[in-house]
Amino acid sequence: MPVKNMTKKQIQVFFERLREQRPNPKTELNYSSPFELLVAVTLSAQATDVSVNKATDQLFPIANTPEAIYALGVYGLKQYIKTIGLYNAKAENVIKACKILIEKHNSIVPNNRADLEALPGVGRKTANVVLNTAFGQATMAVDTHIFRLGNRTGLAVGKNVLEVEQRLLKVIPKEFILDAHHWLILHGRYCCIARKPKCNECVVSDVCQWPDRFEFGAAKSIAIKMLQDQN
Repeated sequence: MPVKNMTKKQIQVFFERLREQRPNPKTELNYSSPFELLVAVTLSAQATDVSVNKATDQLFPIANTPEAIYALGVYGLKQYIKTIGLYNAKAENVIKACKILIEKHNSIVPNNRADLEALPGVGRKTANVVLNTAFGQATMAVDTHIFRLGNRTGLAVGKNVLEVEQRLLKVIPKEFILDAHHWLILHGRYCCIARKPKCNECVVSDVCQWPDRFEFGAAKSIAIKMLQDQN
């Protein structure tokens, strides 16, 4: 059964609930500068935030600027990130990106998509995360969690990540757009998970359009919300 698109009113309620649940959402990657965020997000591809944090917690106190990491070289950087998946390719990309930042951008992370995506290892998703989290721009980075959640709930149905991204930017009210990425990724990571979503704990199960949510306990949550709304 195809999932229905959420209505405008349902989307408003959806984000009001997520905001109430997490008033100050933020990335779970550890960083203290746009450059550290850029490196952390680059390393996080096909890796968990936990694994990245373990590596960067050792790396950043030693090297957290383009010059310092470039000075480590590929081999030296690998010693810090070898517990992360695809670390060989990631080390090479980070070193190349550092060189470009030093030579073309005065060691400053650019705040525009074109220059970010020109850096090795930086695709659209990584650029969106940096633009949103470091520079406060209204972008939407769609990872596997957000892609799943958008299609499952009816918030943003799309065949690929770009379609979901564009749909989200179109339907999310302006008051929520800056924090929407974090709300969605955290909800997808901890509640609307892939195989056994926690619909019985979900704060938005009554506006979700996924037909199978009742099999995972959504009915009880909906009944509770209905009673609360009546009181």
